[in-house]
Amino acid sequence: TKNALILTQLDNVRGRAYTYTPAAANRWTRSQLRFPDNLTIGIVDADAHSNTAFLGVTGFLTPSSVWLVDAQSGALSSVKSLPPKFDASNDVVEQFEATSKDGTRVPYFVVHRRGMKLDGNNPTILYAYGGFQVSETPNYSPNIGKLWLEHGGVWVLANIRGGGEFGPAWHEAGLKTHRQVVYDDFAAVAQDLVKRRITSTRRLGIQGGSNGGLLMGVEFTQHPEMWTAVDIQVPLLDMLRYEQIAAGSSWVGEYGSGSVPAERKFLEYLSPYNNVHANVKYPEPLIWTTTKDDRVGPQHARKFAAKLASMNIPYLFYEVIEGGHGSGASLKERAHTTALEMTYFTRKLMQ
Repeated sequence: TKNALILTQLDNVRGRAYTYTPAAANRWTRSQLRFPDNLTIGIVDADAHSNTAFLGVTGFLTPSSVWLVDAQSGALSSVKSLPPKFDASNDVVEQFEATSKDGTRVPYFVVHRRGMKLDGNNPTILYAYGGFQVSETPNYSPNIGKLWLEHGGVWVLANIRGGGEFGPAWHEAGLKTHRQVVYDDFAAVAQDLVKRRITSTRRLGIQGGSNGGLLMGVEFTQHPEMWTAVDIQVPLLDMLRYEQIAAGSSWVGEYGSGSVPAERKFLEYLSPYNNVHANVKYPEPLIWTTTKDDRVGPQHARKFAAKLASMNIPYLFYEVIEGGHGSGASLKERAHTTALEMTYFTRKLMQ
């Protein structure tokens, strides 16, 4: 702005905004803008001719909104907001930390009804992505709110390594043959949820797509006893051949290559498609993909389902005919896919 600098940052994955103003001796004075906690905050625009700026704000219980900021006084006012799509008046957001296998502290958010009993009986969906330096921050989901939270479900977002929540090092810790830490982080969050009696393995489901679909496949094969529902969305699953499928060859920097012996050995250890075994008790997963997915490719999901079928392991499979790397080409198709997922979770975890 004219007389100040506005910066946004993440403080343990919670959005923060600050104003910096010039001070004596070439120094700066910092002041925090007092937004509510557990939100995602980003700069929309600033005026170089005055001291006003617009910031975008959203959260698990807060629809996307635009706030006007006076950079000199620190005054805040909400200018415009999308209408709420579910009743969040009885919901709260908490943040906890789990300890991963190597001692790393992994934060996660829990969205639930106020006064929730810690009796291990709360239906819970645990979501994560864990790759490509993508930061998963608080965001507003009308679908989760209306179809899950309003029915007493618990929603959990885990900020596991592989993402960008704590900068490049958080991402790089899980690259190539080091990737097991990503899956250990996720399992640690699940174990912490059970330890806190927020939920139990009977009431715990997990969800992830694309790279997060690989996460689901790994958790399905490495810890089948920990979940009652596993929603595997547009996934990578055959990690020995992922480079030959769709855009897979462009991700060697993330996963490693089957042409490098040490990396191939790790991919073989990791690959969900290659680690499904007969006579193991697995939860019945929901596996879905799209016919025209040119990023990951539908081959991963199809082959994985076929392998489960060959071993008489129960599963559910759905393929969206239209659309690319997503849940459909139109609002109607995407709504249908979401309805299938939430029906699956409701039947598995709430009944």
